Order: sequence, then structure tokens, then C-alpha cells
Amino acid sequence: MKKSFFFYDLETSGISSRNDRIMQFAGVRTNMDLEPMGEPVNFLVKLGKDCLPNVGALLVTGISPQETAQDGLTELEACRLLQNEVFTEGTCAVGFNNVRFDNEFLRFLFWRNFFPAYEWQFREGRSTWDILDMVRMVRALRPEGIQWPVTDDGKATNRLELLTKLNGIDHFAAHDALSDVYATIAVARLIREKQPQMFDYLLKMRDKKEVANLVISGKPFVYTSGRYAEEFNKTTVVYAFNKNSADAAVWDLRYSVRDFLELSDLDLKNRIFVWNDEAVREQVRNGEIAKLPVKKLKYNKCPAVAPLGVLSSGDGWNKIGLSEEIVAKHLEELRAAPEFLQRVVNILAEKPEYVGASDGVSAPRVAEDKLYDGGFPSREDEQRMLEVRSLDASLARKWSEDSATAPKFSDERLDEMLPRFLARNFYEKMSSTAAAKWDEWCRERVDFVKVGFEKDLMEAMAKNADLADVSDDAVKLQKRNGFILEDARLWCESLYL
Repeated sequence: MKKSFFFYDLETSGISSRNDRIMQFAGVRTNMDLEPMGEPVNFLVKLGKDCLPNVGALLVTGISPQETAQDGLTELEACRLLQNEVFTEGTCAVGFNNVRFDNEFLRFLFWRNFFPAYEWQFREGRSTWDILDMVRMVRALRPEGIQWPVTDDGKATNRLELLTKLNGIDHFAAHDALSDVYATIAVARLIREKQPQMFDYLLKMRDKKEVANLVISGKPFVYTSGRYAEEFNKTTVVYAFNKNSADAAVWDLRYSVRDFLELSDLDLKNRIFVWNDEAVREQVRNGEIAKLPVKKLKYNKCPAVAPLGVLSSGDGWNKIGLSEEIVAKHLEELRAAPEFLQRVVNILAEKPEYVGASDGVSAPRVAEDKLYDGGFPSREDEQRMLEVRSLDASLARKWSEDSATAPKFSDERLDEMLPRFLARNFYEKMSSTAAAKWDEWCRERVDFVKVGFEKDLMEAMAKNADLADVSDDAVKLQKRNGFILEDARLWCESLYL
């Protein structure tokens, strides 16, 4: 089996919601020496009529909904291409923040199109890796040989476009998916050249079994995560106080458990799930109270973890503002508080659903959103899913005209999705009754977010019209954004025709 990397990036119609759609996919296959092989993959995906894009996302990507409709593949066509030509046997799929972002979009894309949502990540020697946390750990512990960007106010940042610029890497169009892919490959090559030992180690640690072995050892370990303090480049030492087959609850040993022992269960809950209480969130933001130094570490999310030995060279302890003595002291205190830790474990098990900030009203959840609800499809349903994703236009027409001829699933989610899958991918072949039903369903979905969309659109148009910078580049950007915003307005109107 010949192994290769496939570096990829997505541009989406939204910011982070699983309801958002993929607008552009780009990727480049490389050998294990990070040298590109063959032609890049770069295509648009038709934006469905059942959602409105985020205005900010349109301006960032420079892609209009009409462009996807004219030049894009259907979602089914995109899935077939990804399965057959992209995520092939022995491939490691790599991105920059892809584990928490791009991979989620791909799973839901495959799910609503009746493909296995996870097999592209692990079957037949496949794997996935995210180099963002590798970049963070290298910056924290082995920064030598690489230029590291900071913001205008002096804060550390690892934004891809700044990292490439500072290190002389060509990144000709930030937020264009293909340009971002080449930039990611170049950053990976830079780190492998300057810090090969760290690169090879963290590549190995993309395997969840390797991560689990380190976590369940019963010893403290180094952990780099976007959730930790910028002051120490998001790196600390943690201890896993509750371990499961898929994840572990870890305590940040930068902090003493004694500072939290007297808190009530409600206070503990609010300081773990700070999004759940606006007043607590504001207090944490202002530094008035401390967030509970606990988080879940999932073995399959390619976390950047390492044994404490990595701190023994390169002045590692000082780089992250810790010492062996502080870690040993806080660990002893933690182990002496089993009842408190059990309270924390119980609270973690009752995690409330996170609802991101939004000015609009979210549409009700439907089967397309419920990948993580109800478990995996049965083997019988998997066979029916294969039949669905293999169908052609004539069979799609037959199923839309007579639902009795279509497969019947034991999983209610799949039964619910099937008519919408047919309309989303074979609209022109639908019976008039099925097409009308789909159009009405789309209008109902769009109604939930239309007011928020129009508000964002008007604000963006006003901001774009108020041009302060009169340089040639600024004028070109204003013109480009004006066209995109007008296209967005027309797209919204077209959904109600």
C-alpha cells in the first residue's frame, strides 16, 4: 500500500455551523517527503436552496452563490469524487485546523448524501492529521529556526497568512482554498526542515492509540491546545483524572485544585461551561473569576501531546512558565481530592448543548443535522445507503414519482432525508409534485434565518459603501465586494420566486 498525504482545505457558506454548506474544495496530494504529486483537485459545490449563506463568509471567500450554482458539482457528485479519487487507500488527510472545522463539514456532507461519514478517515490505511496544534507546540517548545508572527498589539498568533508572510512563503491568495493548501504544505515542510524530531513525533501521535497510551499512563504530560493561555503559547502540563475509551478529562496543573474545592455544583458547572451563563462568561473574560481548568481530550482529534521529557531540553519548563516543583505540588493536591474530582466528572457528564451566538433564529433540527444522534446505521441500512448513493437520474425520477419504489430504512433519519437528497441532487428530474414540495420546504427553512441574513447584508453594504482607503487595491476590493453582496441579495430573492 503506497502512502501519501492529501492536504486539503474548504471554503464554506458559513462560519462554523453544521448546517452550513461547502462552497469550494481544494486539495493537493504529496508523497511522504511533502512533494506534490499529480494535478491539484479544485472544485465548487452547488449551494443548496435550503440555506442562506453567511454574508461574512461570502466576503472572505469571494465566492457568490450563483457561481456555485453555475460551475459547481452537486453534493452527490462531490462525494463520489472524494471517495473514489481523493481519500484513497493509504491516504493521510491533512489540513490547518481541519479536525475541528473541515472534517466536521465533510462528515455531514457524506452523511446527508448517504455515504459512510467516517470511513474516509480510517479504513484501508487512511488517517487524518491537523498541523495547527503541531505549529502551536513547535512555537511553544522548539521555536528555533522559524519566524513567529504577532498581532499589532503584540499577541502571539498562528494565522496561516501571517505565518507564511513572515517566513517568505508564497501565499498568493489567502482564503482561496487552493492557495491555502499550498501554504499549509509549505508550513509543514518548514517545520519538518527546522524541527524534524517534533514533526515526526506529532505525525506518529495522530494515531488515537498512541495518544491513549500516553494519556492512560497515569503520569502528567504536556498538552498544547487552543483552549489554553496565549501567554504560554497555549501549552501546559495536564493530568488525566478520568479516562474513557474515547477521551479523558484532564486538569491543567498550572492551577491548584484548592482554589476550587469550596465551589457549589452550580458554580462548578458555570465555570466549566462558561457559555451557559452570560454573567459568568463576562466575569471570566474580565479576569474576575477563574474558569475551571478542566477540559476533555479526545484521542481521535490529533491532540498535540507529549511526555514531560520534552521539557527537559531547550529550556522547555521556562518557556511554558512552569516548573517540576509546581507540577508535583499541584498533582499531589489533586490526587488528595477524589470526591471533588468525582463531582467534576458528574458535571461533565451533564454537558449542556452549546448554542453559538447568533443574531437570527436557528431553523429546527432535521435529520441532516443528526449525524451524532441515534448511533450508526445498521448493516441492512448500510446496504440501502449504497443503493441510494449509486442511483442514476432515471431511478431518482422513479423514486420521486412513486415513493413505494424507493428503499425503506429502519433508521428514521435516513427515511426522512431521502426525498430531500433526491431533490438536492436531481431537482431537474423530479416530478412536479416532488419539486414543489422541496421548494416549499426550502422556503420554510430560509424563513427562519432570512431576517438575520438581510440585516447582515444591509450592514455589509453600508460598510462597503463607506470607503476610507482610496488606494487601488481598496477600490478593487470595494468593487468586488459590491458585486458579491448584490449577488447575495438576488440569491435570497430567488428562493422566494
